[in-house]
Amino acid sequence: MSVLVLILSVSAACCLGFGFVLQQNAASHAPLSDFLSWRLLLDLIRVPRWLGGIGLMVCGMILGAVALGKGEISQVEPLLATNLLFALALTRHQTKHPLGRQGWAGLVLLAGGVTAFIVAGKPKGGDSVTDPLRHWLIIGIMIGLALLLTTYAKRSRMTAAPVLLALAAGMLYGVQDALTRVSGERFGAGGFSELLTGWQPYGVLALGVTGLVLVQSAFETAELRMSLPALTAAQPLAGIVCGVGFLGDKLHTDVGALTWEAAGLAAIVAGIVLLGMHPAMPSGTTKTESVRDLQPH
Repeated sequence: MSVLVLILSVSAACCLGFGFVLQQNAASHAPLSDFLSWRLLLDLIRVPRWLGGIGLMVCGMILGAVALGKGEISQVEPLLATNLLFALALTRHQTKHPLGRQGWAGLVLLAGGVTAFIVAGKPKGGDSVTDPLRHWLIIGIMIGLALLLTTYAKRSRMTAAPVLLALAAGMLYGVQDALTRVSGERFGAGGFSELLTGWQPYGVLALGVTGLVLVQSAFETAELRMSLPALTAAQPLAGIVCGVGFLGDKLHTDVGALTWEAAGLAAIVAGIVLLGMHPAMPSGTTKTESVRDLQPH
């Protein structure tokens, strides 16, 4: 991995982590009647703190897109998962809560898991899979799972809905990252004419906006520790599946490498959960109504 890809990915994670905290701070005060509605974005766009969070997220997405253009998605996605470290750093500054054993354990697991996965897997680029059926199968599975999670979230109580929506958004963002990589390749090959004649950039936009509605709905209905860990865990896993599945990323597949890769991913998820549940993570507005009560009868 080049130093430039490392710097770009970590900088993107920093912007995303700070941006998510600001967004949740604002979304937690949004009307619950806006749950899973485009009205939520219209209400939040008038809140300066939320706009600041969106600005940071956009900066993070741009830096991430540049990193994806210079490295493999299986390298970049685990590094983007460190956004939770930066989110915790900001909330810890706000709450003055010490890191403690839980925080240090989560930090070590997350950083160690990212290192283990990248060192053991040694992700490298290859030729993208040309079979369109394989592209659509993997993308369809990811989007289908996100749709199922969102549907179940609408029928569940608030205690489960934020986690389910964050998981769904993470899957969409993982696919979005893969399509961003493809869009960058198209732009490099033929400029704007090649980019705009493909469906991928429009897919990036549609997934981004849909994911944004899901994330903000998760942020408005529960504290950050309920949603951000699920979002942070799902995105790199979905991105890696897309990277290996149809972008041509190659990982070492001998028994030792696979063992360390699996251990690394497990450590990443465990670290994300520990950091996400840390007491320093801010509490949002407690909303205990059933999601079904918010749907029109």
